[in-house]
Amino acid sequence: MLGTLVFLAILIAIVVGGIGLYNRLVALKHRVATSWSNIDVLLKQRHDELPKLVDTCRQYMQYEQETLEKVMQARNSVHAAREAGDIAGVSAAEGGLRAQLGRLFAVAEAYPDLKANASFQQLQARISGLETGISDRRELYNESVNSNNATIEQFPASIIASLFGFKPAKLLEFGSAEKADVSVKALFDA
Repeated sequence: MLGTLVFLAILIAIVVGGIGLYNRLVALKHRVATSWSNIDVLLKQRHDELPKLVDTCRQYMQYEQETLEKVMQARNSVHAAREAGDIAGVSAAEGGLRAQLGRLFAVAEAYPDLKANASFQQLQARISGLETGISDRRELYNESVNSNNATIEQFPASIIASLFGFKPAKLLEFGSAEKADVSVKALFDA
C-alpha cells in the first residue's frame, strides 16, 4: 500500500513536471514568434518608406541612378525573404540593404539641395528611427531565440521538446557589411 502511494506520488510529480516543461516550451515558442512579429512590423514600415526616399533622391541625384536602383533591389530582397519567413535570408538581405542605405546617405552628402529638402530630412529621420527600432527589437528577438534554444537543449526539457516536435529557432544576425562604417572617400573615388 505504501509502495503504491509512493509510486503514484512519483508518477504525479513526473506528469506535473512534464506538463510544466511543455507549457514553458510553448511560452518560449510564442515569445520568439511575438518578437519576430515586432521586427516584421518595422521591416514593413521601412519597406513602405524606402520608395518615397528613393523618389525624393531621384529628383536631385540624376547621376546616381545605380545607387538608387541598388537600394530598391536590396529592399526587394529583404521583402522576399521576409514574406517567405526565411530568417537566414532576412539576415543576409538586411546586411545588403543597410550597406546600400549607408551608401545612399553618404552620396546624398554631395547634394546640398537634397540635404536641405524637408521631405528628404523627414524620410531620413524616419528611416533612421526605424533602423534603431529594428536593431533594438533584433536584440530582444535574439534573446528570445537563445532562451528557446537553450531550454530545448537542456535535460529533461529536451525529452519533451523532441516528443512534441519543438525546434530551435534561428538568430537574426546581420552581416559584417551592415556593421562596418561606410567609406565616404571610397564612394567618391569610384
